[in-house]
Amino acid sequence: MGPDVYRLRSLLCGSLLLALSAAPAMGQQAARPFGPLRAQAQLQQAWLRLRLERYLPMILREHDVDCWVVPMREYNEDPVFRAIVAPTTFAARRRTIYLFCDRGEAGIERLALGGTDQGGLYTAIRSSRPVGEVGAPGRQAELWGDEQWHLLREVLEERMPRRIAINRSRTFAFADGLTAAEAEAMREGIGAELASRLVEVEALAIDILSLRLPEEEGIYRQMQQLVWDLTQRMFSAEVITPGVTRTSDVVWWWRQQVNDLGLTTWFQPSITVQRRGTTAEALGEDPVILPGDLLHCDVGIIALGLHTDTQHNAYVLRPGETTAPAGLVEALRRSNRLQDLLFEEMRPGRLGNEVLAAVRGRMQAEGLDGTVYTHPIGLHGHGAGPLIGRWDAQEGVPGRGDYPVRSQTWHSSELQVTTAIPEWGDQRVRMAQEEDFQVGSDGKPRWFFQRQSRLFLVSR
Repeated sequence: MGPDVYRLRSLLCGSLLLALSAAPAMGQQAARPFGPLRAQAQLQQAWLRLRLERYLPMILREHDVDCWVVPMREYNEDPVFRAIVAPTTFAARRRTIYLFCDRGEAGIERLALGGTDQGGLYTAIRSSRPVGEVGAPGRQAELWGDEQWHLLREVLEERMPRRIAINRSRTFAFADGLTAAEAEAMREGIGAELASRLVEVEALAIDILSLRLPEEEGIYRQMQQLVWDLTQRMFSAEVITPGVTRTSDVVWWWRQQVNDLGLTTWFQPSITVQRRGTTAEALGEDPVILPGDLLHCDVGIIALGLHTDTQHNAYVLRPGETTAPAGLVEALRRSNRLQDLLFEEMRPGRLGNEVLAAVRGRMQAEGLDGTVYTHPIGLHGHGAGPLIGRWDAQEGVPGRGDYPVRSQTWHSSELQVTTAIPEWGDQRVRMAQEEDFQVGSDGKPRWFFQRQSRLFLVSR
């Protein structure tokens, strides 16, 4: 282990200690579960340094790229923006061109043309060419920033890279950050010779977004624990009074709790009901929750730039009941079995569609009537990487499902098994679950916290 790794590890530990020491006293701890913003930003900056130093050399060389150019304009940022800039940078500066060049033994050169050094992680370069020298007189205002293309040309001519990667893709939105106008302007600015060396390498954007650090796992595990704590409180008498509480009341309780913790979410949470002898259409959009209902939630939070996605289930006890009907307990067990099959087939190197086909083949053999949808997660909720099914594409997802599973990535296992419930007159019930997991450096999938193997119980 080299001295740089020790140095960065010390920085990570120091940032975490600062977060804990600066957090409120024990009686107020819940108000800031991840510490104050300043300490969070320091931790995110340490993660950024690790990501750039650890993963960039690997992915550039793995995909045979000499330079990777990522231009963007203010409020029209490339999807990789959040993965390559400091947490205190909220938008590109007018036009900023991030350039990564492999200099061999000297390592990966990180340049910011027109932007800042992002806390010392880039070498910032500004053009010395007056704006008036670019374009025709009278067009200076609309052409502000075009001098960056000339600067890019100078930098590239000095290095003369063989392959210059750009972010264009018809398959992955995350790898399609180069707009048509920017592509046209860049080709004109760098000249025909350098433009002939531009290549579309969508894997660069996918990998820099999807590869996660071991140093991030502790915080993410705490996020999962927080989600579990909140869903168990939500599905309890603290929030739900059967016969009074509507599903919308529970939705807004969740939103308010997340807001009060100083956090946010990336989608509007949902609470749905399945009821014996009643169709979804008859229940309506905002039903009152009653004894005997099966409840389902889909919730997520964002903290330190990381996203979660979770689905849990609860049963509302009827008078005299102390547990859920055996049929619902069995339905959850069958859903857990589908999670087992996913883990057994989830291996690095396999394409998402290959994993899906293997899982569905085993589902059918075991008589499980369900659907599989596993998506990457991390810096985005529906993140970069391979899709393993989709609710409306159980035969495979062309393109997005043809990307390989990688070690050191995070995923959200979204799936359901439909089961006939004897106590409900064999009414068919969907038991949908979702938990976040990692594919570790050893290639094995692991839950970040745990999975739901028991229904939460709501009593009066």
